Amino acid sequence: MGERKVLNKYYPPDFDPAKLPRRRQPKNQQIKVRMMLPMSIRCTTCGNYIYKGTKFNSRKEDVVGETYLGIQIFRFYFKCTKCSAELTMKTDPQNSDYVVESGASRNFEPWRKEDEEGDKEKRKRDTEEMGDAMKSLENRTLDSKREMDILAALDEMKSMKSRHSTVSVDEMLGALQRTAEGKEKRLEDEDEALIKSIFHGSREFVRRIDDEAESEEDEVTNTLPSDSVETPNYNFKKRKVTEDLGNPTDSLTKDKPLEASLRKGR
Repeated sequence: MGERKVLNKYYPPDFDPAKLPRRRQPKNQQIKVRMMLPMSIRCTTCGNYIYKGTKFNSRKEDVVGETYLGIQIFRFYFKCTKCSAELTMKTDPQNSDYVVESGASRNFEPWRKEDEEGDKEKRKRDTEEMGDAMKSLENRTLDSKREMDILAALDEMKSMKSRHSTVSVDEMLGALQRTAEGKEKRLEDEDEALIKSIFHGSREFVRRIDDEAESEEDEVTNTLPSDSVETPNYNFKKRKVTEDLGNPTDSLTKDKPLEASLRKGR
């Protein structure tokens, strides 16, 4: 079956490629290219969001009269996935990016803003150093100081890592257990000190009544009759009233001596 898959072609010995006719193509002919969207955009016609990585059949052409350091800039034409409006973008070799020309707007990307600010600061610094030697020296001094601080931080991290590498897992667990036990013991000591200060701080004691004595008193009160159980106050009042009233027949005995004396006088 190998003879059917012919990969080589026969060229006669008198073949001259210079004699082949050349096709004449237009100077700026558009080429069909299958590509993926390099950034997220929004269509200005319908407001549809087209996300990064969406595949398109686009048309590519050279931008006439625009180059960057001899690098040709290309333009791409593609259509919206919802309303089929034509969108265009072109390459930006200066920033290694793409620029949306018409039909859409690029979504906000925070990392692009940070990069732009960094580039702006760099350009500003270059313009300041261009005519001022002292400013250039000052910036170089600050850069060297920053580098020394970074190297010192790296050395510190390396030393810390080396110290941690000498500690095994068992030693680490033991240290954690000891700290936990010490903390628990300290809490127990604080609780005991608080209890002692509450219960042993004052010298006043309250004597507790024995259960046996209390039970004996209850038995005595239960054995007495109900009539004989009177309060001392009530007995005292009763005694006073009986003393005040006295015996009703005492008046008769008091009058008898007077009658006896009268009888003798007669």
